[in-house]
Amino acid sequence: MALIQYITQIQFDFGAVGLLQQECQAKGITRPLVVTDAGIRAAGVLQKALDALAPLPCTVFDQTPSNPTEAAVRAAAELFRAQGCDGLVAVGGGSAIDCAKGVAIAATHPGPLTHYATIEGGSPRITEAVAPIIAVPTTAGTGSEVARGAIIIVDDHRKLGFHSWHLVPKVAICDPELTLGLPAMLTAATGMDAIAHCMETFMSAAFNPPADGIALDGLERGWAHIERATRNGADREARRQMMSASMQGAMAFQKGLGCVHSLSHALGGVNPHLHHGTLNAMFLPAVVRFNATDDSVCSEKRLERMAHAMGLSGGADVAPALRDMNARLGLPTGLAALGVTEADFDAVITGALADHCHKTNPRLASAEDYRQMLLESM
Repeated sequence: MALIQYITQIQFDFGAVGLLQQECQAKGITRPLVVTDAGIRAAGVLQKALDALAPLPCTVFDQTPSNPTEAAVRAAAELFRAQGCDGLVAVGGGSAIDCAKGVAIAATHPGPLTHYATIEGGSPRITEAVAPIIAVPTTAGTGSEVARGAIIIVDDHRKLGFHSWHLVPKVAICDPELTLGLPAMLTAATGMDAIAHCMETFMSAAFNPPADGIALDGLERGWAHIERATRNGADREARRQMMSASMQGAMAFQKGLGCVHSLSHALGGVNPHLHHGTLNAMFLPAVVRFNATDDSVCSEKRLERMAHAMGLSGGADVAPALRDMNARLGLPTGLAALGVTEADFDAVITGALADHCHKTNPRLASAEDYRQMLLESM
């Protein structure tokens, strides 16, 4: 049985952050906890959100790490309860938004956070009691503002997914103006994250034609504008298109992701300092090659359709084009440049096989398949 479900209210435009206070009021949020990070505060972006929230009384948690952790969720949830907050406003990239989703669970549900992890059978335990979230993305990458999941490193160092329709933010405020100051390398890495979402969900074998259409359109927008946005961060049209590609990738990936994300989640758990979008960019070429012989990918001409969206001649050009794009964007040449060694492989493979994205790859990977993808990505 195919489940096809769409999704949440989205305010999308330059200046949309100015709608924050009215959207809080509309959703019954009178005392929000604003979840963000120190970089967003230092860049002045947090202040734009706080100005838009006035005169609502706000409490700020700005200690979200680059990869959100159960410890950060716990600290923010304690602040949420201590200050009598009744909702969350997440301002930042995927880390801040995912941290807020963790807080939405932890502040309203008993027991340890791992009790609610997807691979622990926790999704049905997440109820409508979650605190409501309004998400304000400041990067164009994860699309977490329209997604039902969060990725959090739990206390035992596993990087786990938490998934529930109750976790979808009540409102996503997508304001491309908030991304204008994003540094070039973060623009490139988060942009490739969005492209990875569009490509991986399109390759997934699950039946969801609306998701396929959204993913292909998002891929076309992202591929056409990522270099422009990286070269010139003030290019408003490129920023608008990248934010749309990011949003569309996450609207589509309810269909399922695959080996790119299984590997990225696992390696991110082994080394939490590695950037998720950068890892996705490193793994994409090898995973595309691995998927190229899958029956469903071949029968539905999925590589050829992605190639068309990317302006390429044919499906065989997709993997090389991805590697070339990484180089043009100035991203690392491979995992070795990030400090990854073959000594990390066993832990990564174990994590990838257990990851929630593993089984939705169109071609089921073995431990040796993952080892080969890691070698090809070095």
